[in-house]
Amino acid sequence: MISVPLLIIGAGPAGLCAAYRAAEAGVDVLILERAQKLGGQLVKQTHKFFGSEKQFASTRGIEIAKILTDRLEGLPGRVELQTDATVLGFYEDGVVTAEVRGKFMKYHPECCIVATGASEKTLAFAGNDLPGVYGAGAVQTLMNEYGVRPGNRVLMIGAGNIGLIVSYQLLQAGVKVAAVLDAADEIGGYLVHASKIRRAGVPILTRHTVERAYGDERVEHAIIHALDDEWRKIPGSEQQFDVDVICVAVGLSPLTDLLWQAGVDMKYIGALGGYVPLRDADMMTSVKGLYIAGDVAGIEEASSAMVEGEIAGIAAALRLGFITEKNEILKKDCLNQLRQLRAGPGSEKIRTGMALAGAYV
Repeated sequence: MISVPLLIIGAGPAGLCAAYRAAEAGVDVLILERAQKLGGQLVKQTHKFFGSEKQFASTRGIEIAKILTDRLEGLPGRVELQTDATVLGFYEDGVVTAEVRGKFMKYHPECCIVATGASEKTLAFAGNDLPGVYGAGAVQTLMNEYGVRPGNRVLMIGAGNIGLIVSYQLLQAGVKVAAVLDAADEIGGYLVHASKIRRAGVPILTRHTVERAYGDERVEHAIIHALDDEWRKIPGSEQQFDVDVICVAVGLSPLTDLLWQAGVDMKYIGALGGYVPLRDADMMTSVKGLYIAGDVAGIEEASSAMVEGEIAGIAAALRLGFITEKNEILKKDCLNQLRQLRAGPGSEKIRTGMALAGAYV
């Protein structure tokens, strides 16, 4: 059994920011990350971020990952980073078990921050088990991490930010995007992203969905159809696209498995992506000393995840006795940043969801 002051599960933007603020205050931190790289989804995001300078606006995600990792060096608190470390269980007595590079480990943290992120949602349609049907995250991984094009001609399902951004990245890689579909009335992502792919000649078809994928051993064709106001198929609206890839970008679900194991109070909030933990303004759950940050707390932009991580890191430091006026000021500033990030008219759904979860919005 290894005792640690602060254990952070997940080294994405939220986890790395939490580690920075906690270690800056003097806390010794252990980060467990199941992947072999640090940065979470940032390592595959080649586009420049929006937001403010504090959240690295106009900087590419892959560069932000390096910035967040590099700044952990030389802090008052020691930060230990363990990759290839999969957390297996979170028990009622506060013990956390993990497989770390092939070894079974047991930890007993005084405080813990869960920043496990989210998983991709999928879509049910005939033929969705054919090779060539990918989640958008898998397509980004192939292209942006390994330099592999997933195919030659893609049908994108989902016109949220992820679907639009990945469509543009496909175009940049020389892949033809046949069309982008979305079942909703309007495009869900930022119009600036939609405009870029429309200028490239890619149609965006709202009120449409995929019906079936065809192919002998892999995707060769896709049939789509239009939807009426009751979300039913409009007869005679079928169209066929000759594609070898169907990319599904229909949203994310918080990865809350460990929080269920820990006995955290959970609530289904559709606006936040599914079941999420209830929390207070410090990002602490109903289990004392157990904090959350990032997409596991509710699906949002990476900028919000970073600020939530900072809040959780500062709050954990305060709980561990590292109480300074600077920490209190920093926490208030972060709370204000988070409120500003959620202030726009496009964030009304997030504000409503966060209020239901007990968060400061």
